[in-house]
Amino acid sequence: MEYMSEEGYNKIVAELKELETVELPRVRDAISEARAQGDLSENFEYHAAKREQGRLLGRARFLQRILENARVIDKNLLNSDAVGLLSKVEITNMNNGAKMTYTVVNPHEANIATGKMSIKSPIAQALLGKKVGDTVSVHVPAGNLQLRIDSITMG
Repeated sequence: MEYMSEEGYNKIVAELKELETVELPRVRDAISEARAQGDLSENFEYHAAKREQGRLLGRARFLQRILENARVIDKNLLNSDAVGLLSKVEITNMNNGAKMTYTVVNPHEANIATGKMSIKSPIAQALLGKKVGDTVSVHVPAGNLQLRIDSITMG
């Protein structure tokens, strides 16, 4: 079972629908057109379309498995006293004074560019269960970080 936000769940549903209603029919049409050209053994368009179909079908199966195991979290039931899933955490890097804000999310929703950090990341793992004012030490590829939690809200 995987817990995720309603927003993340809806994005996966939308991507799956796009695959099933737009992308896969487009590839099926491309395969039919390529097949109509004759000899399939040297037909690049046919083989490329078949590879694309396989990739899309694999992605669709992957998304279906995520949705089968997903449980949407009601943000209203979550506690903002300690860092947990869907917590929006403001932290300060004590090594250089840099301030950062991240929302701790399911790995399928993670996107550091938009401020969404996977709950399975080393930083999130170190922050889990900690409270405002706590300082944690995290080992990351760039070295050790000392992070102070400045605030916790529900993302």
